[in-house]
Amino acid sequence: MSVRDWTLGFAIGCFSLFAVGLPLQAASVEENVRTVKSVEKNGQRHAEAIAAVKELSRAPADSLLVILKGFDGANPLAVNWLCGAVESIADRELKTSGKLPAKALEDFVKETAQSPVARRLAYDLLVKIDPTASDRLIPGMLHDPSPDFRRDAVERLIAQAKKVHEESDKVAETKLLQQALSGASDEDQVKAIITPLRELGETVDLQKHFGFLTEWHLIGPFDNVGLKGFDVAYPPEKEISLKAKYPGKMGDVEWQSIATEDEYGTLDIAKKTSPFKGAVTYATTTFVSDKAREIELRLGTPNAWKLWVNGELLFGRDEYHRGTFLDQYKVTAKMKPGPNVILLKVCQNEQTEDWAQAWTFQLRVCDRSGIAVPPASSTTTSAK
Repeated sequence: MSVRDWTLGFAIGCFSLFAVGLPLQAASVEENVRTVKSVEKNGQRHAEAIAAVKELSRAPADSLLVILKGFDGANPLAVNWLCGAVESIADRELKTSGKLPAKALEDFVKETAQSPVARRLAYDLLVKIDPTASDRLIPGMLHDPSPDFRRDAVERLIAQAKKVHEESDKVAETKLLQQALSGASDEDQVKAIITPLRELGETVDLQKHFGFLTEWHLIGPFDNVGLKGFDVAYPPEKEISLKAKYPGKMGDVEWQSIATEDEYGTLDIAKKTSPFKGAVTYATTTFVSDKAREIELRLGTPNAWKLWVNGELLFGRDEYHRGTFLDQYKVTAKMKPGPNVILLKVCQNEQTEDWAQAWTFQLRVCDRSGIAVPPASSTTTSAK
């Protein structure tokens, strides 16, 4: 059972408990939404939130849009509460009148600045009362900021490409697949697109498509015997000077350049730095941004790691060999206009099993929806 399913189940149970209690003083829909959004992970304000959700669940159908707009800025727990209220209103209205405010729901779905979760919920309600909405809306969502909507649009294009493939229309198939690829960010869909594209003789640059950073400088190894290295601030954490030398685990170490041709941007540290047991290596690169912007750095690695941007520690995870996959970790970062220095610390432990020998990483730059953010073409940019 998912966390969301459990939370909604808990909420429904709470609704029942409150339903047999004394009548509550009515608050406006907006006030109840604010109360729900004030709920905190540690349990604070849960009682108030439960009462507010109960009132919201009794609101008329014309309150749906107010609640859906309230998803903006809500924490995950509050989003679950609000989902429960919206679903309760919709279920009641569909059972009693069979109607929902279709035009208002469709207009809300088109508001790309709204919460992706709220937009998807509105869409799911809309198609219940108007199945034609899917054909009307999804084709225009190929570059939507919501990954769910974009995935639906990509899937339709893949299906169309398969159909014209059966008709041996290579030109049309190529066009459809290229169009689909422009909106695809999920690995399974990308693979489903590039295989037939390459069979059609087209070149696909996955490094560029995903936004992988492929050129780095490495320095190491530093000591990680006994797993102590994760918490030790070795010199690269204090300064990044590519001409510097520092005392390492087996003697002086210095920065050396490395690039990867792997189409998924994977860098194999073990092939470049040795010894690679009980060791720490740092990797640094520079990303040039065309403007001040918030991006996501998506990392895949089986090793312990820490990540900095422009000297600010963003996140770290002191775990080893629990597998690795695309977009395994997502870290939000603020880029300034011009060059931004990225520093990654990758730690290897002392396990000797075959499955514990990997010392690799891949890192890509994208927006929150997973679409690659390319570097600026020039290192000299101005604030926008």
